[in-house]
Amino acid sequence: MIRAIPILAGLLLAVAAAPAAADTAIDDSRLVSGGGSSALPPYLQCVPYARQVTGIAIYGDAHTWWGQAEGRYARGYRPKVGAVMAFKPHGNSNLGHVAAISRIVDSRTVLVRHSNWSPINGRRGQIEDNVKVVDVSPENDWTEVRVWYAPIGALGGAHWPVQGFIYPGKPAKGEAPPRPKPLEIAKADPDPIAALIKRRMRW
Repeated sequence: MIRAIPILAGLLLAVAAAPAAADTAIDDSRLVSGGGSSALPPYLQCVPYARQVTGIAIYGDAHTWWGQAEGRYARGYRPKVGAVMAFKPHGNSNLGHVAAISRIVDSRTVLVRHSNWSPINGRRGQIEDNVKVVDVSPENDWTEVRVWYAPIGALGGAHWPVQGFIYPGKPAKGEAPPRPKPLEIAKADPDPIAALIKRRMRW
């Protein structure tokens, strides 16, 4: 019994010296895995986070937001602060993604707030605020973007298709205008500058 006392005391000291468990980071995530989560709490999908930071009260999978917004919210094809960028399903993202525009940097670059895009510290469901998204569409019409990816500390290589932007507030006429198409002259002639010169010479 006397011998057991030092052993017990040693065990108690070891327990007291053990480091406390780290606090769980606030998670964010894009809606690649649906509505539920298998990660340790807290874990935040992209939809509730976008709803929280923009006030756009749409529910359901991210890829349904563009259609659900029709007649309820203004929609368009240019980023504005406070708008939701609605991604189409692509690659391993079967349910799409939504992100909130926090800043316009230039005609090709915005900063967004979103969740569950990058795994951070090995975990999905993390919030990222003010990270870069760059328009890589040939016509600068925001149909394709590259998105900041935390594990590599740079823009990801994938070109993500975008449906458009959902703006807070009611639509003016209930429907977004059709997405602008490239100039017909660019389709008709491989060298649009030469085509324009030809037209002017005819005048």
